[in-house]
Amino acid sequence: MRRSLILAVSLIAAAPALADDWPQWMGPNRDGIWRETGVLEKFPKNGPQQLWTAEIGGGYAGPAVADGKVYVLDRVLAKDVKNPSNPFDTTTPVHGVERVLCFDSKTGKEVWKHEYSVEYKVSYGAGPRCTPTVHEGKVYTLGSMGDLYCLDSSKGTVLWKKDFKTDYMAKTPVWGFCGHPLVYKNLLICLVGGGKSLLVAFDKNTGKEVWKALSPASPGEAGYAPPTIIEAGGVAQLVAFQPTAVTGLDPMTGAKFWSVPIAPDHKMSIMAPQKSGDLLFVAGAGKAAVTLKLDSAKPTVTEEWRGDGKTDGVYPVNMTPFIDNGTIYAVDQPGMLRAIDLATGKRLWYAFEPVIEQNQIEAFKGAGSGTAFIVKNGDRFFLFNEKGSLIIAKLSPQGYTEIDKAKLLEPTSSAFGRKVVWTYPAFADKCIYVRNDKELICFSLAK
Repeated sequence: MRRSLILAVSLIAAAPALADDWPQWMGPNRDGIWRETGVLEKFPKNGPQQLWTAEIGGGYAGPAVADGKVYVLDRVLAKDVKNPSNPFDTTTPVHGVERVLCFDSKTGKEVWKHEYSVEYKVSYGAGPRCTPTVHEGKVYTLGSMGDLYCLDSSKGTVLWKKDFKTDYMAKTPVWGFCGHPLVYKNLLICLVGGGKSLLVAFDKNTGKEVWKALSPASPGEAGYAPPTIIEAGGVAQLVAFQPTAVTGLDPMTGAKFWSVPIAPDHKMSIMAPQKSGDLLFVAGAGKAAVTLKLDSAKPTVTEEWRGDGKTDGVYPVNMTPFIDNGTIYAVDQPGMLRAIDLATGKRLWYAFEPVIEQNQIEAFKGAGSGTAFIVKNGDRFFLFNEKGSLIIAKLSPQGYTEIDKAKLLEPTSSAFGRKVVWTYPAFADKCIYVRNDKELICFSLAK
C-alpha cells in the first residue's frame, strides 16, 4: 500500500505542467481563461525572454495558436499606396492584399501564407480585425472587407470561401467586418449583414449555408460583436449583440428565442455578451448597459438592471469584460479599468494605471476608448494594455493590485492623438504571442 502511494505521488510530481492551445479569440473556450500551469509569478529583472520575432503587416487581428503553429492575419499596402491621413475616411479606396500567415510556434519561421487582393473603404484601416479560428485541421479567417476563407491549417490551401458583399449583399460596416467566426458542432456561425442574413451558419466543412437569421436595422449596421454561445434555460443559446438589441437564438436553426433593446452610440455593439451564473451582461459606448436574468427552465430573459451611463454600469468599447465571482472587470469608455457589481451595476472602483499607465482623476478626458485585454490564470490576471505592456495583477471587489509589469512591444496605431496597440494576445505553451503593425513576437512566460 505504502509503495503504491509513493509511486502515485511520484507520478503526480513527474507529470508535465498543463499545456493549452489558444486556437481562437479569447482562448479555447472563448472565456478569457488561460488554464496552463507552470507560469511565472513575476517577470525576470529585464522582462520576459523574447523567443522570436517575425515581420508582419498591419492589423488589429490577434494571433491564434494550435498544434505547434501560430496563425495571424495582416494587410500589406500596394506599391506607392498610403492609408488616408484621416482615419475616419471610408470613401477613398485603398488597394493592397490581406494575408493569412502561418508560423512555427517554436521558432517563428514562416510555414505558409495565403494572400488575396483587397480594396479597403473602412475607418481605421490598418488591417484585418478578426482572430483566426482553428478547428480540426482547418483555419477560418475573416478579413475587414468580408472575405471569409476556410483553409487547410497545415498547407494553407483554400477549401472553401465566401464574400459577404457579393454573396449576401452585405454593406461593409464603418469599421469593417469584425465578428470573430464561431465553430459550433457542425457549423461555422458568422456575423454577416445583408438582407435577412445578419447571422449566417455555414457547414464548417463545405461552406454550404445551413441557416440565416435576423436583419440589420439598416444597411451596414450589422454591428461588430462576435456570435456567442451560452447554456441557459435547459438549452444552448446563440446570443447576438446587434446595434439595436441583444437577441437569443437556437444555434442549430437560427430560430429566435428572445430579444431585448439596447442601442450603443454609433452602432458600436462590440463586446461578446458575458454570462455568469444566471445573469447575462451586455454593454457598449454611450449609456448602453444591461444585465439580464436568464430563466432556468426555458430560453427567456427578464431585465435585472439597466445602466444610466453616469453613476453606475460600465461601457466598454474595444474589449470584452471579464466577470469573476459576481464582479465585472472592464475598461470603461473614458479609458479606466472599472469594477462593477454584476447583480446591481454599482461601481466599486476605477484605475487608469492598468490601461494608460498614468494615475488620473475620474474626469480625465485624454484616454477615450482606452483598451486593455484581461485574461485570468489561476488566481491572478494578465492584462495586456494599449501601451504594449503586460501586467500581472490581482483584481477583487476591493481594488486593483499590480504585481508586476513589463513592456513587450511598441504601439504603432494612432487613435485620438496617441499611439496604441489594440490587439488581443494569445497565451499558449507557457508563452504570450503579441503583435502590432510591424511584428509578431513570442515571449516566454514559463516559471
